Parts: sequence; structure tokens; C-alpha cells
Amino acid sequence: MAIMDSIKARAKADKKTIILPESMDNRTFKAAEAALKEGIANIIIIGTPEQIAENKGDCDITGAVIIDPNTYEKTQQYEDLFVELRASKGMTHEEARRIMLSDYAYYGCLMIKSGDADGMVSGACHSTANTLRPCLQLIKTKPGTKLVSAFFLMDVPNCEYGDDGVFVFADCGLEQNPDPEKLAAIAISSAESFKLLTGNEPRVAMLSHSSKGSAKHDDVTKVVEATRIAKETAPELALDGELQLDAAIVPSVGKSKAPDSPVAGKANVLVFPDLDAGNIGYKLVQRLAKAEAYGPMCQGIAAPVNDLSRGCFWEDILGVIAITAVQAQAQ
Repeated sequence: MAIMDSIKARAKADKKTIILPESMDNRTFKAAEAALKEGIANIIIIGTPEQIAENKGDCDITGAVIIDPNTYEKTQQYEDLFVELRASKGMTHEEARRIMLSDYAYYGCLMIKSGDADGMVSGACHSTANTLRPCLQLIKTKPGTKLVSAFFLMDVPNCEYGDDGVFVFADCGLEQNPDPEKLAAIAISSAESFKLLTGNEPRVAMLSHSSKGSAKHDDVTKVVEATRIAKETAPELALDGELQLDAAIVPSVGKSKAPDSPVAGKANVLVFPDLDAGNIGYKLVQRLAKAEAYGPMCQGIAAPVNDLSRGCFWEDILGVIAITAVQAQAQ
């Protein structure tokens, strides 16, 4: 079974309520129609009647809950919560209402914080910062999590590497230049995400342009130190570094460059040294290898709020809805 088929089946087995706040984009409605038809999740769409009419086209969203923040009966309750949560920052009722009615991601996060929904998917027409800022301010991080990071679930067709072409790539969407402590935390969170979504054991490679000391540079030292911290923090994980990409995923190269590594040649979780490498890497694999790339998915938030690439297709949104539902099941 393809990984997304498996994730959808799990989502259907315990349906969660997922918010789609981007009622200004037709892709939202196409994804909502498919999610409702397949029974993947209960869907809430935030928008005014005018936005819905203008953008839904001929999509059948029967069964979705449509919430207009201007008239919804709980808007005052959400406004009060917003003011309470941001009181230390000087939030007023006037400012809270202005933000809620103009930025539906904030409204969606307040619904989740109130227990009226389980997760949210946004980012088809908003930046990552605009998607994540509300959840970091209102939902906060998961207990025991050192930082919020992002990953992509990659499904590469006709691929013998990873878990039959399935990988987690991190961080490809959020942390610009993580220090060793942050890089170690990203690795551990990514391993947990891989296990949650695939059910298989993660094998984590800390990537670099060096394999086991083949090059000397401060960038290499960062990855070596991150590997040490991650191993000390989570000694049960199959994790190793520093490894070049080919040493991480190609068995013959891994055996040659890192013969004593428990991960080399068979990694399924690839942790990139910085955002430049991660973002370039996932897009190369997506475009040249025709991989399905779901994300950037967020890890470390107290409830699942996930981002999208602004170049996504509606099918990508559907996949992220399913992943968000499975993440919500694990909360």
C-alpha cells in the first residue's frame, strides 16, 4: 500500500476535524470536496458568504461546516480568549477582533485552542511565517519539545532507497541555520514523525558534505556535534553522522564510506544541516524524481497546524489534511 493510502485509511478510522482557513483559494475547495467524499476528515472552512461564492466554483462541499467570523456565535468567546492569551503583549479587544476578522489563521488557531477543532492546514496562498505565527502565539509548543521545526514527507516513485522511496526530509521549511542543539532536536522530532506516519523504524542520517571526517570545516563540526547531542539525548535511535547523501542512502557507498555505521546506506530520515540545503534538496527530488512532497509539516506544536507550499496542487492539500488528521490522533 502506498504511504498516502495508508495514512488516509488511518485518518478515516478515527475522523478528526480539520480547519481550512484559505477560503480565498479554489484549491481549498477542491481539497475539501475530496476529503469529504473520501471520509478523511470533518472539514471546517472559514470565510464570508461572498468569499465562498466567489472561490468555490462547482465544488461540492456539502457536509463542510462554513464559519463566517463576522457572524459566528462563538466569535466573542474567541476574542476574549485571544485577549487573555496575549494580555502580556498588550492585546486589546479592538485589536484582537481586527486580527481575527482579517487573518483567518488566527481565528482557526483560537478554534483549536478552544477545543472546537483538532488541526489546521494553511499556506496555499500565505507565507510560512503567516501560517506559523498564529499557532506559535496561541497554541504554543508541545510539552517537552525544545523547538518547532518542519519536515516533508517524501514519496519517491520507483525508488529502492529509504523505505521503498519513503523519506522524511528536515528541516526544509522553518529553521534557517540551526545550531547543534537545534539540529539534534530536529533529528529526534523527525524520527518521531517518521514513526508516527509510516509505522516503521526511523534510521536517521545527519547530512553533510563530509562523511566521517573526510572534510574539515566549521559546518562539518556543527553536524558532528549535533550527532553527539542527539545520540546522548535519544540513545535508542538508529542515528548517525556526519554522512554525505550517497553514503546515507546507497548501500554500497555507505559500506565504503562508513562501514561501521548502523545507518549508512539505509537512512530513511534525512536531516539537512541548514534550511538552504533542505529546501533545495526536497525541491530537487520533487521536480526531478517526480516525488510526492507533503509539507512543510510542522512538528513540536501542541496541536497540528501544517503549512503548504504556495505552489501546491489541491491534491497536496488533501494529503496534508490526511497527515494532519493522523497527527491529531496522536495528540
